[in-house]
Amino acid sequence: MIKINRRAVLAASAAAAFAPQALRAQAWPAKPIRWVVPYTAGGLTDSVTRLTLEKMNVGQPFVVDNKPGANSLIGAEIVANAPPDGYTFLTVIAAHAANKTLYAGKLKFDPVTSFAPVSLVAIAPIMILVSNDLPVKNVGELIAYAKANPGKISFGSSGVGAAAHLTSELIMQVTGTKMVHVPYKGTAPALSDLMSGNIQMLLDVPIGTMSQVRAGKVRALAMMSKERVLGAEDIPTIVESGGPLIESSSWVMFMAPAGTPKEIVDRLGGEVGKAMKDESLRKRLAEQAVIPVGATPADTVKFLQSEVEKWEKVITTAGVKIDA
Repeated sequence: MIKINRRAVLAASAAAAFAPQALRAQAWPAKPIRWVVPYTAGGLTDSVTRLTLEKMNVGQPFVVDNKPGANSLIGAEIVANAPPDGYTFLTVIAAHAANKTLYAGKLKFDPVTSFAPVSLVAIAPIMILVSNDLPVKNVGELIAYAKANPGKISFGSSGVGAAAHLTSELIMQVTGTKMVHVPYKGTAPALSDLMSGNIQMLLDVPIGTMSQVRAGKVRALAMMSKERVLGAEDIPTIVESGGPLIESSSWVMFMAPAGTPKEIVDRLGGEVGKAMKDESLRKRLAEQAVIPVGATPADTVKFLQSEVEKWEKVITTAGVKIDA
C-alpha cells in the first residue's frame, strides 16, 4: 500500500502552478523586441531611441518600427493594445503628456493609465528662435516688443498641441503678451517660413534647427533651461537673456503596455540607466544638445504625472482645442 504525504502533494501542486510564470520570467526575452516610434525616422524621437537601444543588451535585438501620424496617437494606440508580454514597447515625447488633456474622452486608450513607464531617457530643452528682421536681440527685448505690439508677432509650431505650441502659450501666460499662433505640419515648413520672415518666432529643440542658427539664417535668443546646454553652450539661458525662468523641453520616454511584468519593466529601466552612462552615447547626445537622464521607472512615473499637470493648466488656461 502506497502512503501519500498530503503536504508533499500540496507543495508539488503549488510548484507546478508557479512553474510556468517563473519559466516565462527566466526565458524573457526569447525573441526580438518590437519598439514602436510614433514619429518619422530621423527626428529627435527616432534618433534618441535608436542610439539608446544600441547600448542596451537584453540578449535579443530591438526592432524599431516607425508608426507616425495623428500627433503620435497611431503608434501609441498600437502599443496600448499590445499584449503586455514584454515584446512591444513605445517611445513618447512631451506631446504624450499633453494628449491626456487635449484628447480627454476622445481616445480608445488613456495616455497615462494604458502604459507602464520604463524610463525618462533624455531631455532636449526648447530654444527660442526669431527671424533676423525682428528688431530684438534677447528675450527681454522680445517681451517688451510683444507687449508694445500685441498680436504683431506670429509664432509657428510643428502643430497644435505640440510642445513648441504649448510652450509658446506658456510664455504668453507668464509674460502677459499676445502673439498669434500659426500651426504647421512639422518643424521644417515652420522653420522655412521663419527664415523668410513670414513668421517672427519659432520654438523648437536644437536638432533640426541649430544648423540654420549656425548659418546665420535665424537667431537663437535663449535656451529654456536653468543652465547652458552641452552642445549649445553659446546659447544663453532664458534668464541670462533677460526673460523669466520658464523651463520647457521636449523629452524622450520609454513606455510599456500596462500590465507588463514589473521585473521586465525594471530590467529595461536598469538597462537605460546603464546606457546613459556610456561615454560614446553621451557624446552623441551632446552633439544634438540632448541631456541624458536614464530615470528609474518609479521616478519616471512621477515625472510624467508632473508633466500632465503642467500642460493641463496651460491648455485649459489658453483654451487650446484639437480635433481627435
